[in-house]
Amino acid sequence: MLPDADSRPAPLVVHLIHRLGIGGLENGLVNLINHMPPERYRHAIVCLTECDRFRERITRPDVQIISLNKRAGKDWGHYLRLFQTLRQLQPQLIHTRNLASMEGQLLAAAAGIRLRVHGEHGRDMADLHGQNPRYRLLRRLLRPLIGHFIAVSKDLEAWLIATIGARPAKVSHIGNGVDSLQFHPRLGPAAAIGPPGFLCENAFVIGCVGRMVDVKDHATLVRAFLRLLASEAPGRSPLRLLIVGDGPCRAHCQALLDAAGAAALSWLPGARNDIAQLLRAMDLFVLPSLAEGSSNTILEAMATGLPVVASAVGGNVDLVQTGWSGALVPPQDPLRLADAMADYYRIPGLAQRHGHRARRLVLSDYSLLAMADAYLAVYDALSASHHPP
Repeated sequence: MLPDADSRPAPLVVHLIHRLGIGGLENGLVNLINHMPPERYRHAIVCLTECDRFRERITRPDVQIISLNKRAGKDWGHYLRLFQTLRQLQPQLIHTRNLASMEGQLLAAAAGIRLRVHGEHGRDMADLHGQNPRYRLLRRLLRPLIGHFIAVSKDLEAWLIATIGARPAKVSHIGNGVDSLQFHPRLGPAAAIGPPGFLCENAFVIGCVGRMVDVKDHATLVRAFLRLLASEAPGRSPLRLLIVGDGPCRAHCQALLDAAGAAALSWLPGARNDIAQLLRAMDLFVLPSLAEGSSNTILEAMATGLPVVASAVGGNVDLVQTGWSGALVPPQDPLRLADAMADYYRIPGLAQRHGHRARRLVLSDYSLLAMADAYLAVYDALSASHHPP
């Protein structure tokens, strides 16, 4: 006698990632798991390296997290550990993300996992434009093993089709979603933040949130801020700079500010857990990345009611509407970035108007439930193709 369908556990999805820690990809994964109907799919996260306290953001109690503790460089033993882990978990579907975990598709096929999804979430300094010959060859070799691709931006979707050779029918563009209840506009005066003396009366806070790594190019934001500051009367400017995040570029950015005598007008607090509150203390959000998928921090800023100035790369052009909710500028151009920031600082009401429109756009197009439904549709379609009624 067959077991009652209602008594069977929901199918298991294994999410294979490099590391579970602070980052846009990881934030999107946590949001997906937290907002996908629990009765439809179970989830396990397999980290090639490790996980940290970021795991505490997962609200579902049934999510298993496994760290393979892959060593830096070539660690051939981690392939065996990954294969054994997949054989033990026996998921219905595996979902890899970015190049770092894409090789897992081969081991998943060897382990008998028939449903295989791969997501592209953005690029790093080693392959800013997706044209690295070795990486491109690896993706093309693994392409036949992948049942469906997910791209978080239109730019990545077009690249998967034109450069990697994925069939258009096997590629879905699914943008990130944002929690518009947690990230909302300030309801009164901005909260007092930063060290003593950081804020002043009528302060105009230019802010950014993100890992301080080369690809995010925070140094260009610092240089643009210093340019804008140089046009102000010495010692009397209400301009302030807030960069939230940690990473190898933090010390360099702080050194630039110290050398210019602007340390008291800036605050680089490192990684924080109160991002929503810090965003509500900002008046303008700036993201000067050299490459970007679909930025969670841009969406969080928009949900907070902030105008966004961003570099015209990757998924930024999908999110920021120049002249309507923000401005797009060329990457690595402090002068153009400073000019765009100056408009919001100097034109009365512009920041409020564009920020209000940004919030409306998030509410209509970038909800977490819409994102979860789109992923659910991909998983369901693959399941139906292998298990027809």
